[in-house]
Amino acid sequence: MKLFESYQFTNTAKISANRIALAPMTNGQSNNDGTLGEDEFNFLIRRAKEGFGIIFTCATHVSKAGQGWPGELGIWSDDHIQGLKRLADSIHQYDSLAIVQLFHGGARSPESLTGAQPWSASSHEMTIGRDKINVREGSPAEIEEVIDAFVTAARRAYLAGMDGIELHAAHGYLLHQFISSATNQRTDQYGGSFENRINLVRTILKRIKQMLPPEFLVGIRISPEDKYTFKGIDFDESLRLAQILKDDGADFLDISTWDSFASPQKYPESQKPVISWFRAQLDDHFPLFVAGEIWSSAQANQALALGADFVSLGRVGIGIADWPTKSKDIHYEPQSPPYSESQLSAASLGSSFIQYMKRWKGFVAENTK
Repeated sequence: MKLFESYQFTNTAKISANRIALAPMTNGQSNNDGTLGEDEFNFLIRRAKEGFGIIFTCATHVSKAGQGWPGELGIWSDDHIQGLKRLADSIHQYDSLAIVQLFHGGARSPESLTGAQPWSASSHEMTIGRDKINVREGSPAEIEEVIDAFVTAARRAYLAGMDGIELHAAHGYLLHQFISSATNQRTDQYGGSFENRINLVRTILKRIKQMLPPEFLVGIRISPEDKYTFKGIDFDESLRLAQILKDDGADFLDISTWDSFASPQKYPESQKPVISWFRAQLDDHFPLFVAGEIWSSAQANQALALGADFVSLGRVGIGIADWPTKSKDIHYEPQSPPYSESQLSAASLGSSFIQYMKRWKGFVAENTK
């Protein structure tokens, strides 16, 4: 079964034992200063132990001003290296690869956490719940600072013994905000045309690749088109971006589709899933990850047949820690949510993660333990 075949990354000597990745997911289980929390450690290590070939951390903020939520893992200080090294070493004990997802919240970094007004590509008003948030435009100096922050964070990941990093350019965070035509109205080299709007993520990628050894994986996660309140992403531009990032030296691309088997919203009659469009855009040997509505082993193998090299498991990876072992049975059908709190606790979720998952409608069973 292809799902359990090993995979060597094209540009490096890194080998994953299988095609199963734990998707990068918010969990709020680390400490207030950004150091690794025990609950976050236990959650990630449990999945390495249970056979996930690649373990992505949650979105990990590269600067204190880029924090997105309480209990978020940090990588903006050398004080964070020790915990990340412990995490990498422990993941490697189970022959899994360890990858840190790097991000900055930008407009979605609340002042209540950072103590500063959030900034983005351009000034705009953002609604979160009932609150109206005034977002200011970042200065050229702040853009240079955030580039340095990403590059320095990648170096910390390397020093901690991680196998690589992933730049989070999806889901409405800072890098996505620069790519988006809806939130980027700048008139300098970082805004306006498509080529200028992608300049920030390209600059960060190139500087990291220049600084670190070629065997250190550097990938990018992107949203292929608009979803929910995340506007301004054109599907054809995303295909162009994928090719450009590959040519710039990216080691993999992670496509956050929300539904791995759906056609693009822009071309609904194509009957061709998003991941197949990206596979056709790139050569057959460039590593592609896909996430979205993959629950069973049959669905995972279907996603691979459509062009993905890896499946990134989110919700099912949260609820079922030993999914890789159970999915060696091609007929395995995992339990769907809701999961009881006791089930999630047994799957090595801490109390803060369980409380966070209660925000996801229907994920945690009500009035049960």
